Amino acid sequence: MENTGIILLAAGNSTRMGSAKQLLLYQDKTLLERTIDTALEVFDTNQIILVLGAHHDDIAFSIRNKDIPTIVNKEWDSGMASSITSGLITLSARYPEMEKCFISVCDQPYLTSQVFLEMFQLYKTSGRGIVTAKYADTLGVPALFSKNYFEELMTITGEQGAKKIIQQHREDAETFGFEDGAIDIDTPSDYDNLKNKK
Repeated sequence: MENTGIILLAAGNSTRMGSAKQLLLYQDKTLLERTIDTALEVFDTNQIILVLGAHHDDIAFSIRNKDIPTIVNKEWDSGMASSITSGLITLSARYPEMEKCFISVCDQPYLTSQVFLEMFQLYKTSGRGIVTAKYADTLGVPALFSKNYFEELMTITGEQGAKKIIQQHREDAETFGFEDGAIDIDTPSDYDNLKNKK
């Protein structure tokens, strides 16, 4: 993952879940631990920033044994955009040679390191400035952005996420089929379905 960073977003309040979904267990790990371990398979720690917000004390305690740089976005309740901005500012300062950056979330249980590797390869071969996951007839995260989009990513506000930039620059976005990306954990029923899945 040469000159490539990753922002892991885990700052949300999990309102629809009713508890911190980052801490939900799946196959003997929390959802957040799974995401961190997946990222660490292909990224060095200096290439990663984990953005926490709501429940940050409990979440930070749960991953105290993980060697991963973490920041707390104090404006997490203003929406996902502030977490992307704070993560990108911090990671750019820590990792100045970064030429491209993934944005990813912690509630996609079927995300694997192979997804990151294949998206990275697609970025190199496509000549596009954005590579975005495609699932359930939508485009979303994980998404990989060239440095050309960093400033623009830092202008989004509120609940706007990376998808806004993808949609605005669709002509420069290559898609990567990741149907299992549609499975994310937002509600208790989502979690029940995940646990009951064979």
